[in-house]
Amino acid sequence: MDKSRRDFLSAAATGAVASVVTPKAFGSEVMNKIGQPTVIPKEAFGANDRIRVAVLGVNGRGNSHIEELMKQKNATVAAFCDPDLVVLREKAGKFEEKYKQKVAIEQDFRKLYESKDIDAVTLATPNHWHALQVILACQAGKDVYVEKPATHNIYEGRKMIEAAYKYNRIVQHGVQLRSSVAIREAVQHLRDGLIGRVYMSRGLVYRWRPDIGNKGISKIPDGLDYDLWCGPAPMAPFTRNLVHYNWHWHWNYGNGDVGNQGIHETDLCMWGLDVGLPERITSMGGKFLWDDCKEVPEVQTSIYHYPKEKKIIQFEVRNWCTNLEDGAGVGNIFYGDKGYLVVKGYGTYETYLGEKREKGPSRSERGELGLHFENWLDAIRARDMSLQNAPVETGHLSSALAHLGNISYRLGRQLDFDPVSEQFTGDEDANRMRTREYRPPFVLPEKI
Repeated sequence: MDKSRRDFLSAAATGAVASVVTPKAFGSEVMNKIGQPTVIPKEAFGANDRIRVAVLGVNGRGNSHIEELMKQKNATVAAFCDPDLVVLREKAGKFEEKYKQKVAIEQDFRKLYESKDIDAVTLATPNHWHALQVILACQAGKDVYVEKPATHNIYEGRKMIEAAYKYNRIVQHGVQLRSSVAIREAVQHLRDGLIGRVYMSRGLVYRWRPDIGNKGISKIPDGLDYDLWCGPAPMAPFTRNLVHYNWHWHWNYGNGDVGNQGIHETDLCMWGLDVGLPERITSMGGKFLWDDCKEVPEVQTSIYHYPKEKKIIQFEVRNWCTNLEDGAGVGNIFYGDKGYLVVKGYGTYETYLGEKREKGPSRSERGELGLHFENWLDAIRARDMSLQNAPVETGHLSSALAHLGNISYRLGRQLDFDPVSEQFTGDEDANRMRTREYRPPFVLPEKI
């Protein structure tokens, strides 16, 4: 078990995991709108023991969920859900043509949660929806696979963990490097001392992110339930600047690239260093390239300091022309007193030892996403969280690390943080940014 997970479970046992009061819960006035449960076509099920999964969000990453789940022997995709009916109908038609199998479609995920024909859900929805959809799924008796980041803010992570444990649900975080054969081997090398005492990790996200312009305000497209798309976030006037992808670059809905691609790397930084949340954070950067409508920085450097462990994490986002560092444009570098280890994207690591950088063990092997879904399904069948490669705590911690960096960047100052209480020390502005104002009726429940 990772140190970060041990620390959380220890804190929970001693009562150090405190509840924070939130606005009123996702109330009955909303749940009464659910209506009749969605009817899932019988021909979707196959064998009686197959896990029946609904995929929420089918315009982007959800397509990978569908493809990988349909390869699994013990699961089937029974339903699609998306607030955009045009997207839903198009994706359902392509699915039925490819797999010769009917799939239910539903615009409102709450109706699917009411259905007894659904065993589990995968979430490929925008970040601002993740935690609430996880919590409501747990309350409805559904197991969950949630894409990164698992949360939109720090506070949501604790409530999500609380829901998973209270309702005994298997919540898997979509950081598939945790199931990579090669990367698991790399982490074992770190534990075994191949590169000596590991004191530092760097996470790198050098992704090509062009100018997105500013499309202005326009009419809500036919078929889109924009109120539901906005959910707990403010319902600003509709703009193509948000729907369907560029919400990533606006604070009310996304978390920038450190909270997008970067969660794979923040997770690996913590896993490889065997740490939880830091005590000191500083981050800076800005928009130096484009005069477009993105709110998040195009260049950002965050430092996370662990003075007691004598360890440090550096995280860098660059959105345009840049060098690759030993081939790791998206990946991680771990530094020890006997060498360093490079993780390149997915499924590849290399090691370099000593002053002369002599090549050590390396491996490259793909297939991690399929293995990650298989691991989730195996844990569901066994009803055993300990089998998970990326349990719910990892979703909270790796996402919270990104949120800490973003809070420091947005406030423009170094922050001191208590990783046990998960409160900033002597900084009320920062503590207010641990959570958000939820738009009624889509409010995170106070009582899980």
